[in-house]
Amino acid sequence: MIQFSKPRAIVLLSGGMDSSVCAALAVRDYEASALHISYGQRTEERERRSFFAICDRLGIQNRLAVRNEALRAIGGSALTDENISVPEAHNIGHEIPVTYVPFRNAHFLAVAVSWAEVIGASRILIGAVEQDSSGYPDCRPAYYEAFNRVIAAGTKEGSIEVVTPLIAMRKSQIVRLGLELGAPFDLTWSCYSREDRACGVCDSCVLRLRAFQEAGAVDPLPYAAVPQVV
Repeated sequence: MIQFSKPRAIVLLSGGMDSSVCAALAVRDYEASALHISYGQRTEERERRSFFAICDRLGIQNRLAVRNEALRAIGGSALTDENISVPEAHNIGHEIPVTYVPFRNAHFLAVAVSWAEVIGASRILIGAVEQDSSGYPDCRPAYYEAFNRVIAAGTKEGSIEVVTPLIAMRKSQIVRLGLELGAPFDLTWSCYSREDRACGVCDSCVLRLRAFQEAGAVDPLPYAAVPQVV
C-alpha cells in the first residue's frame, strides 16, 4: 500500500495553554513546524523557554523563533509598555483590556505566511479563542476569514489557509482536549506579568485556572496566589 505523507503545517506556538493544544493537534494531523515570535512582552524569556520545551516534548524538529521589534516600539499595551500596569482580572470591565496588543496577530500571521510559502506548508494553526477570552478583536472568526482572503490574493500559490481549531471552544473544553492529546500543560506559561511563578490574578491566569477547575483537572503550574475563581 502506498503511504502518503501528511500535509505540512505551521503552528503558531506562544508557549501558552491554547497554543500547546494547537501544537498537539498539528503533530497529530500534519507534518508540523512551529513558529514562535517574541515581541518584547513582559514574559518574553519564559514564553520562549516554553516554546522550545514544548517542541522537544512533542517532537517538533522544524522550528523558527524570531523577534518582532515593532510591537514594543509602538507600545500601547500593558504587555509591552512597562508604564502600563497589568490589571488584575477583577478590575477589568467590559471594554477591551489594556493587555490587548494592537493588531498583534496580523504581525504573527504575516511571518507565518511568509515561512509557509518557503517550506511548502498549506495550513497555519493558531490558538485563537473567542469564548472565555479577554475579548481581543483579533481573536474573532471574521478576522481570520478576512485574513484568509488576503492570503489568497497576496501569495504566489494562494492556497495557504489559516485554521483556528479552538476558536469556538470554551476554555474547559480546550483543557479536556489537551489532556486527551497529551498536550504538555506542565511546560506552558500563560501569566501576563511574572516569569518565576504565575501571578494567579491577571486575566490570563484567572481564565486558565477557571478552565482547569471546570474541566475537573489540576493545573500543573506554580502560582504565587490562587484566588477562588467562579
